[in-house]
Amino acid sequence: MSDNCRVSEALYVGLCGYIGTPTEVTVRREMEDMAEMIKKPVQVYNGQRMMTSGSYREGFRFKSSDMDTMVWYTNHKVITDLSQSSAYDLSKHSIILMEDTDTPPGFVRLQLLTSPRDGEIESSVVPYNDGMYISCMRWRQIMFTFCEYKNLNNAKTHGPCANGFVGNIEIDCALCIHCSYWSRLTCYWRKRCILHNWPQNHVFDDILRNGCHVVPVGHKIAADENELDWRLSFSQAEQKLVYSMNHTQFLCYGLLKIFLKEVINLKIEEPFLCSYFVKTTVFWLIQIGNITWCPNNLLDCFWKCFKYLLQCVHRGVFPNFFVPQNNMFASKLSTVRGERTRKCLLEQLNRYYEMGVTCILQSPTLRIMIEPVICNSLVRTEPLLAHVKSAADTDVCIKHELDSTHYSNQNKRENYLILRFILVLILSNRSLTEYETLTLQQYTADVFVDTAFINLTTSSSSDGTNIKVNKKIYRSDRLTSNLLKLAGRVGDVCCLLNLALYYYRTCRYAEALHVTALVKSRLTQPYIMYNTVDRERYNECVAGWSLSKRMKKAWVVNVLLHGNVYYIQELDLEQRAVKDNGEPILYISPYVMTDMLSVLSNYRLGNRSQCLQSLTDLQTLLLYDDGRYVALLLRDLSWQVLGICQQVVGDLHGALQSYQQSLR
Repeated sequence: MSDNCRVSEALYVGLCGYIGTPTEVTVRREMEDMAEMIKKPVQVYNGQRMMTSGSYREGFRFKSSDMDTMVWYTNHKVITDLSQSSAYDLSKHSIILMEDTDTPPGFVRLQLLTSPRDGEIESSVVPYNDGMYISCMRWRQIMFTFCEYKNLNNAKTHGPCANGFVGNIEIDCALCIHCSYWSRLTCYWRKRCILHNWPQNHVFDDILRNGCHVVPVGHKIAADENELDWRLSFSQAEQKLVYSMNHTQFLCYGLLKIFLKEVINLKIEEPFLCSYFVKTTVFWLIQIGNITWCPNNLLDCFWKCFKYLLQCVHRGVFPNFFVPQNNMFASKLSTVRGERTRKCLLEQLNRYYEMGVTCILQSPTLRIMIEPVICNSLVRTEPLLAHVKSAADTDVCIKHELDSTHYSNQNKRENYLILRFILVLILSNRSLTEYETLTLQQYTADVFVDTAFINLTTSSSSDGTNIKVNKKIYRSDRLTSNLLKLAGRVGDVCCLLNLALYYYRTCRYAEALHVTALVKSRLTQPYIMYNTVDRERYNECVAGWSLSKRMKKAWVVNVLLHGNVYYIQELDLEQRAVKDNGEPILYISPYVMTDMLSVLSNYRLGNRSQCLQSLTDLQTLLLYDDGRYVALLLRDLSWQVLGICQQVVGDLHGALQSYQQSLR
């Protein structure tokens, strides 16, 4: 076997560990897709569709990856031909004509054909050539207003997006306009796909069915922007193209992203190349390149992609994959600074070209993967073994994705729409994968919990005669407890703590103790997966269990308390403090919450010895925990919770010490 094959296989195995195995990538995509599908009815009901795009949606989980979000209004209908207007109700929809003649390649103009039916359209139109056109500059101002409403902090312009933070997560949000029809500019792309038979027919048809978008950024020449030009965006199509890649192609894409970040763009504030150029390179070479995409040829795949990039920079021409006439370097090269940056980049790439494929050793991440094979000619790795992981390792990935897709909504009507859609999906003949089913299960539990506490809040503020009020309270109590019991049946191990919170709030302390004791017995099982997991015991115990059963019996997540929902008096101040700090949710370790409810319930029942024992258990947990039961980010709140418990039972000196420890 040649050295290139051995190094390629080692690189493939290393990238499977760093980027993900085929199973892990499938998990990420299917769960994200199902989450989007579940939310769709509510989005349509509210007149706003939302889609996650970019590298996160494609299946990457780099630490530096931001979240790309596209949002569009459903009452804006874009047509490419006047005859298509008959498909829409003119009394409900704003009809917009996409014009792609006399515009730069890849850009269009949007002419409003009907009277504006909402403030966004009305405030963004400008007169031009006896018509009314939508200004991309004015639309961007609307986008920033929209992003402020969605709590996107410190937003700034980033191409067609508003870039900012929600909590500590960086987000690129684009308020775009959806078009069900494809521009005539893409007709050559469609012919090319048929000619080269990539993507496959079912993927190609799916892409055409879903249309495209236009985003508010005009064509720039010499730093000036034409406010009537809008750029065609094919993010949805690109996502489906990435999904259609085999794993070697996907890892090559990831390899190029790593090389771009760690080598080409290292210490460069405004790089000439971005990851979108890398993605487009892979698209071009899959479709028309003469490459064998397999694990033992990964180095050759990378090198051909690198040479394509080098050639494009040398020519100063980088054709868009969907509209090749659109040179994506054009706006960059329209300034003296851009041309100077290109020449510097070309010199840099030429140096790497002279090194040959060994230039990947410039990347510290990639060097670690292949150095053992380079240093020892007898070492060889088996690529397919990289696909095989233990149940514990795979489930850590699945649980991580599930934790990030938690659903939260404080609107009863919208929750009803979600539950109705879930029921329709379950009863339909559509075959669901186990990852899609698990996402449905998680969302069902989340909606049950949210709806239960919404119902509790609304019923608490009822008025009327005593008889009517009592009947209403009785019915509400049954509904709330039943919803929380159902959530406990389909949710993870600590989902039942919501029922314990409800029992404590309604002064049923014995029932609250019963539930917390049940949860505590489950939390002490040796196979529990929380911040850490005993992989050997986990693999032994859960062997043969379905994914659904593993979630219900072995997976533990933090307890989520929404800032605008009243749960119990003892935590009300903490919730308000978190809400004032701009965080919508208070997270508490389930181990801390279990002991807290045990302390408080025993105290209310007068069980002094059991109360003190639970208090000692909580204090011991915090004193000796190494991060297994209480995450580092939750330790300050956990000491605060201990202080609250000590204050309630009358240990004021202990409470003061716990509060001081919380501050430290």
